[in-house]
Amino acid sequence: MKRVIATLLSLGLGAAVFAAKAPTHHSLRGESMGNAHVAVVDDKEAIYYNYAGLSQINRLGNYDKRPEQGYYPRNFLGDARLNIGGAGPFETYFSTYNVAKDLQKLYQNVSDAAAETGIAQNTLLMDTLSSHPELIHKINSYDHKYLTMKVKFDAELAIHGFGGAVWVDGSVAPYLDGGLILPFLGVDTFYVDGVVQGGFAYGFTDKFSVGIGAKAAKRHKVEVITIDILNYGSLQDTLEDRYDDATHNIFDFSSISFGLDFGVLYQLTREFRVGASLRDVYFKELAGDKITPNLSVGFNYSPRFFNKNTAYARKFNFACDFVDAINADKNYKALSHLNFGLEVEQTLLAWPGYNNELRALSLRLAGGFKGGYPSAGVSLELLRVVTLEFATWAEELGYYTGQDEERIYMGQISLGF
Repeated sequence: MKRVIATLLSLGLGAAVFAAKAPTHHSLRGESMGNAHVAVVDDKEAIYYNYAGLSQINRLGNYDKRPEQGYYPRNFLGDARLNIGGAGPFETYFSTYNVAKDLQKLYQNVSDAAAETGIAQNTLLMDTLSSHPELIHKINSYDHKYLTMKVKFDAELAIHGFGGAVWVDGSVAPYLDGGLILPFLGVDTFYVDGVVQGGFAYGFTDKFSVGIGAKAAKRHKVEVITIDILNYGSLQDTLEDRYDDATHNIFDFSSISFGLDFGVLYQLTREFRVGASLRDVYFKELAGDKITPNLSVGFNYSPRFFNKNTAYARKFNFACDFVDAINADKNYKALSHLNFGLEVEQTLLAWPGYNNELRALSLRLAGGFKGGYPSAGVSLELLRVVTLEFATWAEELGYYTGQDEERIYMGQISLGF
């Protein structure tokens, strides 16, 4: 175990000169519990956090194969799902949108008045702002405040020992800038990531397993777009043009980057396991960015008393991870690397006498802290086919926890089994 972890560490340090963030899949189950998942990985999420976890599918809760963990809810079939979701700081987005519309109306009125009176537009504008200082206050309140919006799509398959996924993650970050004379709308970053990945796990013993996976990733991005407030109506057309460029270029295979993921998992006791993973070891730049591999270690505690493997199954996990250990951007404060959280999943409707696999309704609640910021989530599953999920967490836009928080709210609908 020590030798394997040392190998992962040396691979990660060898790539530590890299600088950018890799394409990131947002698992709502993981994000809701603080994104502490390296040692949880008991289902399809192993594809994204630690491939070694694929060895746990149809083993946890299986009294014949692994009697020590027979108390845990069993995932007999694995997972095959299609997911679509979106996220954004909705309350800030709508308020900023209203401010932008007010400013557009103001500048249009000033422009019309200048044309009628012959007075310089800047003179009329300064007089108007002097008469309405609340407008200046509004502009300053939202000056250069990012309103990041995300979309995601996933197609996933995971069975015992093997898993793979095709997923797309897109993000746009518009903001309102007061400007020197005229306010303008800007889009700081617009990107689309497309990833195809797959891997396998092998359990050397009931307690120790390793995993390895490969991925192909493509990134298309536009760094900066600015739009004068008087041409605010062109924003949608501009973004649609950028989106069309991104979707067309996503199939330019010459700029695809290939990478590897590694993981290990060890069951210390029947209730406590530890894991480590080195992910996103890319062999070349991605859209001009050198990628920082993600070296993470963590543990998961799953007390027997709180777990139940019957028709009315219950799952309880508490996890803690130290993530992105070689990311220099996060080394200012250790708290930025620390994720922890817990989840409780309870089957509410079932067929007594049958396994939990035939559940009709289940509820999952989760909470935690990601990089020092609180996270939470709720999930409702119907007939094992339809799952509705919601999660909130925060990303740090600055260099340390507490400098510049970006709160994200994401919802997702999932179909499959």
